[in-house]
Amino acid sequence: MPTTLAESTILRTYAERTPRSRALYERARRLLPNGVTHVGRYLEPHPVYVSHARGSRKWDADGNEYVDYFGGHGALLAGHNHPAVVEAVQRQVARGAHYGASHELEVEWAELIRELVPSAEAVRFTVTGTEATLLGLRMARAFTGRGKVLRFATHFHGWHDHVSFPAGGAPGIVPGIVEDVLICPPNDVARARELLDANEVAAVILEPTGATFGHVPTPPEFLHELRAMTESRGVLLFFDEVISGFRVSPGGAQGLYGIRPDLTSLAKIVAGGYPGAAIVGRADVLSALAYTRDDGAIRSPRVVHQGTYNAGPVSAAAGIATLKLVRDTDLVERAKAAGAAIRAGMSEVIARKGVNWCVYGRFSDFHLFASRKAAPVTAEDIYAGRIPFTELKGGMPAELVHKMRTAFLTQGVDIVGWPGGLVSGVHTDADVDATVTAFGRVLDQLGEEGEL
Repeated sequence: MPTTLAESTILRTYAERTPRSRALYERARRLLPNGVTHVGRYLEPHPVYVSHARGSRKWDADGNEYVDYFGGHGALLAGHNHPAVVEAVQRQVARGAHYGASHELEVEWAELIRELVPSAEAVRFTVTGTEATLLGLRMARAFTGRGKVLRFATHFHGWHDHVSFPAGGAPGIVPGIVEDVLICPPNDVARARELLDANEVAAVILEPTGATFGHVPTPPEFLHELRAMTESRGVLLFFDEVISGFRVSPGGAQGLYGIRPDLTSLAKIVAGGYPGAAIVGRADVLSALAYTRDDGAIRSPRVVHQGTYNAGPVSAAAGIATLKLVRDTDLVERAKAAGAAIRAGMSEVIARKGVNWCVYGRFSDFHLFASRKAAPVTAEDIYAGRIPFTELKGGMPAELVHKMRTAFLTQGVDIVGWPGGLVSGVHTDADVDATVTAFGRVLDQLGEEGEL
């Protein structure tokens, strides 16, 4: 029988190592819901509070050092404080942080995006990925004249109303929105075709590598089938490349798979870890944002889009510096190679210890599946669709996830709560070795608490 969180030696060890983080958390709990500013940062017995970071590493308020796989929620492909990004930001901060006007950097930024992303005929900047998907879906409705959107269960597109509820709705979501958003099981071609045929759908939105950057993988064949189905029905295909953009290839998933979506949302890497995002795609679709002239009169855009911080100069500077690294160096391939090395090393640990866990991933990532099945589960089982998506995402007990994350922290590694991690292009062989060693010790700790 597994130990409870209150009885856990893992959590107690972590708490003893992080008294300053605990003190900060006690202050935060009096101010913030759950004491955190993002649901992904909630952790029992308390979150880790970071004081500074550099490259592939970060340090907490108590001076503990961690190999970092949170990576700014996936934004830091070049790691923390890459010299080229720091220099660009420092230079721009001295020139101005907010002009309330157009500037040269936004033009250069958009040109780089169009150079890298195959479908980016036109670009509109926002501040977050949530804003980009919200604006994209609004434009899709305006362009097609249709009211419904099709999305896939477990795929994440931000927290606005159309994308942030499960089937049936959720508190705070207007019933009419629930009715206009069709939710399909992931990778289900037959059901997707059925929903498209039975409804006036404006757009189909999905993460092209699968939910949470491949935690629930999407096979490339499904993407090609979906492109054909949407194109034949006049439905816009919307790739949410907030994570996969510039990470699976310089041109994102669409560049790797040779698929041209109608709309694409970008964030995270596109702004080099600073606040910045974009919606890109077909020029005729994005023309809904443009002023027009009719008989000499200026007409307002069909879709009006504001935003105080759109294309902020500092974010633009960071984005340009990062995208040049993506374009001109092997940063993407180095990140993918480090991810592959971590997966290989963890797989060896799993085999050696004889546990029915599985580590998988295809790019600069790793995902851990703590299988409760009697027989071993392999990455091939997952990619063949033999493991239900409900088991892959959200199927692990929350108590196990908290123990796992805190166990990794006690071993000097910070993972995300999928559980898994996002790998940068600056993670070293030493980081990989430290991570694999930590994983073995984590399994030992979890075994002592009856979790294996």
